[in-house]
This record gives sequence, C-alpha cells and structure tokens, in this order.
Amino acid sequence: MTESTLISNYTNLAKYMALDQKGNVMAEYVWIDGKGALRCKSRTLTEKVTDVSQLPEWNFDGSSTGQAPGDNSDVYLRPKAYYPDPIRLGDNIMVMCECWMSDGKPNSFNFRHDAEMVMEAHKGEVYWFGLEQEYTLLGADGWPYGWPRNGFPGPQGPYYCAVGTGNVMCRDIVEAHYKACLYAGIQISGTNAEVMPAQWEYQVGPCEGIKLGDQLWMSRFLLHRVAEEFGAKVTFAPKPIPGDWNGAGLHTNVSTKAMREEGGLKVIEAAMEKLAGRHKEHMAVYGEGNESRMTGAHETASYDKFTWGVANRGSSVRINRAVAVEGKGYFEDRRPASNADPYQCTGIIVETISGMVEGANMTKKVKEAEKELDKLT
Repeated sequence: MTESTLISNYTNLAKYMALDQKGNVMAEYVWIDGKGALRCKSRTLTEKVTDVSQLPEWNFDGSSTGQAPGDNSDVYLRPKAYYPDPIRLGDNIMVMCECWMSDGKPNSFNFRHDAEMVMEAHKGEVYWFGLEQEYTLLGADGWPYGWPRNGFPGPQGPYYCAVGTGNVMCRDIVEAHYKACLYAGIQISGTNAEVMPAQWEYQVGPCEGIKLGDQLWMSRFLLHRVAEEFGAKVTFAPKPIPGDWNGAGLHTNVSTKAMREEGGLKVIEAAMEKLAGRHKEHMAVYGEGNESRMTGAHETASYDKFTWGVANRGSSVRINRAVAVEGKGYFEDRRPASNADPYQCTGIIVETISGMVEGANMTKKVKEAEKELDKLT
C-alpha cells in the first residue's frame, strides 16, 4: 500500500467517523474460534452501554468457524466485558464474548468458562497476572517486515530495544496499537522492540484473575485491527523464522496475595515444586509449535525439563533478582509460547498452585477440544 493511498484512505475514514450516528451505538462482538483465531461482527444498539448486563446475547454460524457441526451450527455469544472502541470512537464499543451452545453448555472451545471457574473458587488468593506478548510483523508476502526480499538482515544484536532506521521496523503500527489499547482501557503497561528485527513485545497487566485473559485477547484483536490499516500482517508463531533467530513467547508473571506479603518467597518456592510436578500438563496447553522455540537456546529452557532459578532467562521459571532480595513478589513462567491462549495459561497455573476444581480440568478440556476439532474439520 503506497503512502498516497494510505493518506487518501485515512482522509475518507475521518470523514465517515465524524458522521452523526443518531444516538445509535456500534458494538463489535469479538470471540475466539475453534483454532484459536479471533472473529468479530458488528451490531447496532439504540443507546449507550453503561454495564455489560445491557448487552444482548447474539449468535453466529459455528460451522464456518470450526466450532459446531453444520446440522447444529448455532453458537451463542454471551458478552463478558466491553471496552471503548478506539477505531470507531464516540460511544461505540468492543465486546469480549464467550461461546455457548443451544443446550446451555459452554462451547467445546470456550476455555474462558473453565478458567473463570477455577479463579472464582480461589478468589481469596487474589491472583495477579501480567503477560508479555511477543509477536512479529509481516509484509503482504508473509516475510518479516523490512527484511530483504528472499534474504536476511544482519545478525541479532542491534535490534533489541533499538532506535533508528534499519534497527526497528513498523514503529508506527506499534505506537498506534499502544494508544489504541490505552484508549480502550486495556492495562497495557509498556512496549519494546524485541531481539529479532520486525519482532515486538507489549505487556498487559497486572490484572486480577480473569480480567487479564479478557484484556490480552482484546489487545490482540486491536493489534490485528491496527495492522490491517497499514497493510501488515501479525503472526504469533513461536518460531516464525527457523535458524539462529529468537522465537516469540508469552511470558506469564504471577503472584498471589501471600507471595506479595512478607515471607512470600517461601510461597513462591513451594509453587515451584507444584509447577515441576505438572510440567508435561502445562506444556500441553502452552501453545502450538512451542517445541520449536524451547530448545534451550535463544533465552529458552528445554521443552521437556522443568527448571527454575533467580535472574536466569534460560530456566522454565525465572525469579526476579529484586524478588529474591526483598523476599516477596512474583515469578515469571517463561514457557508459554506467543500463540498460547491466556485463559488456558492463567487457568492451569491457578489450578496447579491452588488446587483442582470439579468440572474444570484445563488439560482435559484442551484434549477434548482437539478431538472435537478433528471431528469438525
């Protein structure tokens, strides 16, 4: 897309955004499909929304999203959170939804429901989460943005937290996404260029409980939506370029009330023992293709072995140096891949540290969903 085309498009967009909506509100309903991709569609509401309970349930064709068979294709959207829309502005909103079936049961791919059950059962622990979302920006040809066509840039080194032409790519997209998240009320806490050129990271949190998953998914929606305006593609692939290039993760920072209080380091150490005991189960829900990223190189641990250490970015879980000195705080689970579902990640962490809840086994839910997807596709 040329610069003149972009300017023309934005001029036209601004003109239409200024039009009077006659008191109506545009609501963009957003959900997650059977393959972990985002879907959305819009509906008109006749008044401004001030509470999620005002948002009507809706539905869609689940046979077209890998979530239902053709002979029973209606899947229902239940609004769970809403945010100001930074694209449409005004009173317009974006709505994060859960997917349910006509028999009153959650859709097979509704991981939010199970995560919330576990978190509600252990709400007294007051879990805080902060996720570090890495991603790579691609051109229309699928090659990382700014890389030589059919070639490679210079080796890694000058790109991390860099500045200057040749060292960073697509900062305009990153800045637009950052401001869009702030406008939407998403608790985005920062952003930076990553180790591989055209790779970036932003952080969401700290958020309590299920709010983190809602906000992280909506931040991903906004990233796709903003990149769309610039003609760029977003990939959350954990190893987008094979070889001597860093992969992309979704580092997950976790703390409970007890971990944040005096003596919290001992609570964190006890949590390490529990995480070690379910390492295999965690890896099963920590993102597709994660084994290609977690090789023990490029600031990753081994895919098959659980380790933890202070200030060690080559371990499965890292304890921040300041946390070790102060004796309280949080830990960073470095295992989740960039394409992992935040509901699954946070849900299984609570499940492992605080205890299982009847009817909400995250590992079992993911395995059942995989079987259902095989049947549907």
